[in-house]
Amino acid sequence: MISPALILFSSFLCHLAFAGRTCPRPDDLPFATVTPLKTSYEPGEQIVYVCKPGYVSRGDMRRFTCPFSGVWPVNTLKCTPRVCPFAGILENGAVRYVSFTYPNTITFSCNSGFYLNGTKSAQCTEEGKWSPDLPVCAPVTCPPPPTPKFAVLDAYEPLAGNSSVYGKQAVFKCLPPYVMFGNDTVTCTAHGNWTELPECREVKCPFPVRPDNGFVNYPAKTALHYKDKATYGCHDTYVLDGPEEVECNQFGNWSAQPSCKASCTISVKKATVIFEGERVKIQEKFKNGMLHGQKVSFFCKNKEKKCSYTEDAQCLDGTFEIPTCFKEHSSLAFWKTDAWDMKPC
Repeated sequence: MISPALILFSSFLCHLAFAGRTCPRPDDLPFATVTPLKTSYEPGEQIVYVCKPGYVSRGDMRRFTCPFSGVWPVNTLKCTPRVCPFAGILENGAVRYVSFTYPNTITFSCNSGFYLNGTKSAQCTEEGKWSPDLPVCAPVTCPPPPTPKFAVLDAYEPLAGNSSVYGKQAVFKCLPPYVMFGNDTVTCTAHGNWTELPECREVKCPFPVRPDNGFVNYPAKTALHYKDKATYGCHDTYVLDGPEEVECNQFGNWSAQPSCKASCTISVKKATVIFEGERVKIQEKFKNGMLHGQKVSFFCKNKEKKCSYTEDAQCLDGTFEIPTCFKEHSSLAFWKTDAWDMKPC
């Protein structure tokens, strides 16, 4: 039978043995804190692992008790950063980022013609939200375009408040008799201003001069301005060289200076020529003369090849030169063959 003294002594030794096995300082875990944190723990003491603000785990926390063995149990706690909502698309702009997790920061920029309405950057907070709130890219606006002197707006579609957004256009026109110099269309730029405005200037043309052997008509006014017109005509046997109607242009000049050209008398008494694609007798077709600018083709002989070819002649302000290759036969030389009766070369 074991004596009571022996049992008491054995219990004392066991107590000493177990009392000496304390738990060491617990391992550090990334992004987690330990409460309480000490260098050693007595058996039966508890510690709690909690993820730091901005980090989460599936179990939220881990509670451990220091065992009599002095060895902490295996800790599988993993603290991961919170994830903020996706912010990778900014309409009319761009988002620059590395990650959408706490505590990362994202930055914003807008395309040309748009500006940031809000913050330039935002950070993912401990609660998994962006702070400050995400911005938007708003279009740049321009104030109403200033109207040039002597001009009116011909086309303009403003927003509320009469302003306009980037890329929109306005069109001007000048009041008569003013002329526009520059582009009639202006555009709202990415800087919030309008492209260069046109200028309306008064333009006068000199009174048109009457052509020799002709006449000119124009409005009975003290001055002739841009877009005013004048009409020209010629006396009998003269032809107008140029347009019948001319217009005062923006440079203060007439669009043309017509003149009257003389007709031509035909010295050839007998010849068949080509006029406007048809064979005609020149002495009959142009018995009253050939008008300036009219053209005919004479038949000439190639004696070596015994064939014919054509050369052109034109009436130019009273002058008409017969081609040197053309030979006019006398009406008495009936036995000679005229060039127009020969086969073409």
